[in-house]
Amino acid sequence: MTLEGDSDVYQAPNLVRRILSLFKNVRPGSDLTNFQAIQLPPLFNIPKSHLQCYGESVYAVGEDLLHKCNSAENSQERFISVVAWSISLARPTIFGCAPYNPILGETHHVSKGSLNVLLEQVSHHPPVSALHATDEKENIEMIWCHNPVPKFYGIKVEAEVHGRKQLKLLNHGETYAMNSPSLLIKFLPPGLDWVGNVKIHCQETSLEAELCYSTNSFLGHRGAHSIKGRIYQSSSMKTLYEVKGHWNSIVTVKDTNNGKERVIYNAKEVISGLKTPTVKDPQGVLPSESAAVWSAVSEGIQSKNWEKAREVKKAVEEKQRELVKDRNSRGQTWVPKHFNLSYTKEGGWDCSPIHTWVPPAPIVVPL
Repeated sequence: MTLEGDSDVYQAPNLVRRILSLFKNVRPGSDLTNFQAIQLPPLFNIPKSHLQCYGESVYAVGEDLLHKCNSAENSQERFISVVAWSISLARPTIFGCAPYNPILGETHHVSKGSLNVLLEQVSHHPPVSALHATDEKENIEMIWCHNPVPKFYGIKVEAEVHGRKQLKLLNHGETYAMNSPSLLIKFLPPGLDWVGNVKIHCQETSLEAELCYSTNSFLGHRGAHSIKGRIYQSSSMKTLYEVKGHWNSIVTVKDTNNGKERVIYNAKEVISGLKTPTVKDPQGVLPSESAAVWSAVSEGIQSKNWEKAREVKKAVEEKQRELVKDRNSRGQTWVPKHFNLSYTKEGGWDCSPIHTWVPPAPIVVPL
């Protein structure tokens, strides 16, 4: 992750030329979800899986935004805190580098204090990731279904993130449902941003938020990384608060009743000073754990031994193809271990956890 102005970050060489070369046989408007020709070589990878990145948006935080959501004194303050928490999920990324595509059945299980987070790759074609996180002390539950659909548009790729996120504050009997912004990858000029409309809704309180993530135009710089929106009462459509700022720096809300404005999100406080997860119980780490699946590839990337990284990454991918071929020959259907998965044309992909609470993990984040 990188904030505005950071320069000491890894960049693959000759980025634009190399990246555009991957799309030489792709037509503008094409769905890239199942386009095998753009499997990234290790030179373009950061040494972690997409599952780890999804999990990090929940547990890799410097400021405890979840506690703020739960401890706020009234429904409006809790909703404002949930809006701030949802903004924290849009993390800065590095142009030209991407995490590994998770293999089918890959898991990521991490604990931070009383918060336990479990993810599983529940589908490979199309890619669908599921997340279940619980905090028994705070009585909080999170359920996500995450299905990115990238499309190529000539000088950019936009990955729409389908699926629903739910945050449940069980002490208050409140469930907050929300969608995700899209990740925009621009080649000219090079850069990344989150774009699109996000809606947050709490049925129990009838409070809703509409947030618009926008980026700069081709020639100008106004609007880069920006957020603008409102919080309102769905019954009357009356705007209670105006939201504005930038998801990679500061976001404020202004009370439309009295004009008072305050900061609700500071990116530096949330994603600075983060601590690396450590293995507390080596025997408890499953073979499907992201760090175990990709360990040899990550070692090759970190040592810049690109030939080794390419060979072991190819071995991981070949093994998965062999497993798929074997299941097909036996007429077997793969079933997720931790989630029930469903699909409808109207609602898309959805998942529900099999267990009520996520157990403590063998991998922990120091407090």
